[in-house]
Amino acid sequence: MDIMIKPIVTEKANAISEKNNRYSFSVSPDANKYQIKDMVEKLYDVKVTGVSTMNYDGKKKMRYTKRGIQRGKVAAFKKAVVTVAEGQTIDFYSNI
Repeated sequence: MDIMIKPIVTEKANAISEKNNRYSFSVSPDANKYQIKDMVEKLYDVKVTGVSTMNYDGKKKMRYTKRGIQRGKVAAFKKAVVTVAEGQTIDFYSNI
């Protein structure tokens, strides 16, 4: 089974990764912690010590425009916070 894994690069996620050695990823909703751990270890060549997951519901959005009210929805997603072994880091910008 293929799982999608995409790093979350925000100011808050970068602050947490610098301080606590934890990295955030957006993953497939049907991925479990073992699959996430294996995928991160394989992609970034690090030792993962812990994985926490959170499911986020989609939000309804509305904006007012010249043509009237536009309604939409932001997609739901699953977020994984991965703790890496002491002394190891993940560089998201190395292969750009």
